[in-house]
Amino acid sequence: MNRLQLACCFTVLVWLQGCGHSSERGDQPATPVRASIANPDHPAAKHIAEAIASPARLTGDADEDVWRNPEALLQFLGVRPGMRVIDFFAGDGYYSELLARAVEQRGTVIAYNNAAYVRYSEPRLTERFRNNRLPNAHRLDEETGELKLEPASLDAVVFVMAYHDLYWKPSDASESFGDPSAVLAKLYSALRPGGLVVVQDHIANPGGDTARVVDELHRIDPEVVQRDFARAGFVLDGRSDGWHHDDDDHTKPSTDPSVRHMTDQFVFRYKKPEA
Repeated sequence: MNRLQLACCFTVLVWLQGCGHSSERGDQPATPVRASIANPDHPAAKHIAEAIASPARLTGDADEDVWRNPEALLQFLGVRPGMRVIDFFAGDGYYSELLARAVEQRGTVIAYNNAAYVRYSEPRLTERFRNNRLPNAHRLDEETGELKLEPASLDAVVFVMAYHDLYWKPSDASESFGDPSAVLAKLYSALRPGGLVVVQDHIANPGGDTARVVDELHRIDPEVVQRDFARAGFVLDGRSDGWHHDDDDHTKPSTDPSVRHMTDQFVFRYKKPEA
């Protein structure tokens, strides 16, 4: 591997860590703990808590719970047994596993990645799915332009720190990771009427070219996301400020050590209209 290839590999690895995905575990610097924002009285609280508490989870996942607050995110989605969900740009599958446990055996989960996500989420991604350890979940490895999903086959979609990557074109790639309008059209078709999409991402300040902002900061202006989903036919069904962080002024890359895992984040929930 030459120096340019090594530099590109390093760039994408850092980006994946900023998106909340890590291909290595090793010694990591201590990260702040977000206070839990989960609601113990939520109708799905019991089975979500059981999924998170499962002793069969992949070793190391629980270490990430303290800054991810997965219980609150899964409650916001309203995950329940029997749901059919796609974890879009799933990375190493941290959320794919929790979703698989929460939807139980009557439900199904797709852990979707493109080639770059797969490459930099290994070997943990393979470890997560080895020996059919998540029998109601499966990997789908495909570029976004080739992604095919059956109409009305899904109840929900989750983008965790990943929607901005639809606008990203790595320096060593011939094209961006996706066409947001084309991807949302596919997801709109794949969702049943009333189906949901939850988007969690790092906040960027308004203004500027979205692709450039994503390339430099790996953040996205929430208004860009709102416009994208409105154009695709989705309606805003809810939002959460539970991942708001006052100390983040939105000007640092999401990978910057001073804000990593504690960026100011928006969380939106969109619905495909019933009719």
